[in-house]
Amino acid sequence: MAEAKENLFSEFPPMSAQEWTDKIIVDLKGAPFEKKMIWKTGEGFDVNPFYCAEDIEGMATTASLPGMFPYVRGTKITNEWLVRQDIDVTDCGAANEKAKKLLAESGVSSLGFHLKGDLINSGNIAALLDGICPEKVELNFKTCNRKAVELIGILAEIFGTKGVDVTKCKGSVAYDPLKKPLVKGIALGSEWVDEAVAVVRAGEALPEYRVLAVDACFLNDAGSYITQELGYSLAWGNDLLSKLTDAGLPVEVVAKNVKFNFGISSNYFLEIAKFRAARWLWAEIVKAYKPACNCTSDCCGDDCGKDGVCTCACKMEAHARTSAWNTTIFDAYVNLLRTQTETMSAAIAGVDSIAVLPYDEAFRTPDEFSERIARNQQLLLKEECHFDKVVDPAAGSYYIEVLTQSLADAAWKLFLEVEDKDGFVASANNGEIQGAVNESNKARRKMVATRRTSLLGTNQFPNFTEKAGDKIEPDSACTCGCGGEDTAVAKLDFSRGASEFETLRLATEKSGRTPKVFMLTIGNLAMRLARSQFSSNFFACAGYEIIDNLGFETVEAGVKAAREKNADIIVLCSSDDEYVTLAPEAFKLMDNKELFVVAGAPACTDDLKAAGIEYFINVKSNVLEMLRMFNEKLNMEA
Repeated sequence: MAEAKENLFSEFPPMSAQEWTDKIIVDLKGAPFEKKMIWKTGEGFDVNPFYCAEDIEGMATTASLPGMFPYVRGTKITNEWLVRQDIDVTDCGAANEKAKKLLAESGVSSLGFHLKGDLINSGNIAALLDGICPEKVELNFKTCNRKAVELIGILAEIFGTKGVDVTKCKGSVAYDPLKKPLVKGIALGSEWVDEAVAVVRAGEALPEYRVLAVDACFLNDAGSYITQELGYSLAWGNDLLSKLTDAGLPVEVVAKNVKFNFGISSNYFLEIAKFRAARWLWAEIVKAYKPACNCTSDCCGDDCGKDGVCTCACKMEAHARTSAWNTTIFDAYVNLLRTQTETMSAAIAGVDSIAVLPYDEAFRTPDEFSERIARNQQLLLKEECHFDKVVDPAAGSYYIEVLTQSLADAAWKLFLEVEDKDGFVASANNGEIQGAVNESNKARRKMVATRRTSLLGTNQFPNFTEKAGDKIEPDSACTCGCGGEDTAVAKLDFSRGASEFETLRLATEKSGRTPKVFMLTIGNLAMRLARSQFSSNFFACAGYEIIDNLGFETVEAGVKAAREKNADIIVLCSSDDEYVTLAPEAFKLMDNKELFVVAGAPACTDDLKAAGIEYFINVKSNVLEMLRMFNEKLNMEA
């Protein structure tokens, strides 16, 4: 009996996708299925309201195993990932003390050191790594490209002095020439290929270090859609393979030196699918170059070397970092909720390492508390939720499998488009990549402006009493001499989703006075409460003081109470039918002494406008543009 298999659903007849759809159409009672139930993503494909077994029939990816080509289910047979914390190094001794404390007390298993170029010398790096065993922890370094070869040589010398086995030292030195056109707006010359070849050859002294970076996190932080981040990063990696093999390096050597640094957006399920599709597509790209197998038997899978192709070289090394685009200055603790779901996506998807941005990263240098909480977000997933104990738990999910295929198709199409235009470097040099991503950023910020995308605490349910101006620290710039050239091409726009709302609200704060918005609630109880809540939420996004009320018997009483409170804006909150008479009455009583707003989009809107009433707010309003207009009307600084 114990071994008998019981089908728990045997009493239910099987249902086809069409039968489910027909039932939904009946329940919609005439509403169009396509409009109500199909999610129109910005990724280049639509998402259905449900999926079933027939949707994944014949998918090749559903038959793959973890650790086996094409690695859609992971490049390893465990889901262990490294908990990484990055350190901005200004003083090598202080950074060393911090790093050792992190390793001893915090559960960190990977360190990232960000150093300015003028810090790269033997003494500084030795001080930075004093007391740290490179065999026991992954070490990642990011510095100016012109210092990469020197840094690799210094690391090799220090490791040799320590007497460690360099084949057990894992990490990276991020040589990334594409930062020039993408971030600095400087066209990249052909010299980068020779520089990259020199970096790879220097990296031979550290065989387990990856020294070529695909920093897809730039695209993510600039507001790209997931399809763009994936498609462009694949083209970016392919340019490294193509250009460096043309320069004489074996493809397997180049591939094993590439490290992908992805961002993680808040689109939970699509992000899981993104990492699965990324491994799959990258494996296929590398395999097409037919990398030679020079691996030892103990480091290979069963399929490595088959047909002379090194499938180990096809494995993607993927580091993931939570997105900066989603972070906010106001109500900053909500950033913890965003980064937690982002981290969950990456962990479930089986990345190699994760770094969580502290909740205060957007406006100041993170403090000890915020960094500790960021680390603990990963530790909770490991120690409390056991996410590291199950490999690819999303496998077999009809939804995730279809998303993986859909993302792969859309990203591959974009990849081919870039390849047809001479590759990623050429497209970045003419600003095409930046232009496309910036348009996506603009479109996504419009979604925030119209509240079709919610940023809790910013465009939805803000705390209007919060002040943020004093907590914002100025950015510090690099002084190593790596910049200073004229901008020749378009740069990525790193405006966050909340940036425009924050600018608006900080203008209110800077003005030194807080406009008062009075809710003149009258008439139908349910409608006036709903509309006062909507309007309060609407105007609080600009940091205005909200004065809500239970209701008034007459319009005259409401206007009188508003003036006693010295209101700058009076919002009439009632039902559509009652606006026909109440709105003109209130408008006449106010006599243009205050700004008058009608909450809703009543059928009589045109008549009210003809009577001189200008301002209406409703769910279709562009909240940002409306609030900018009110700031201007109230003579607030923009």
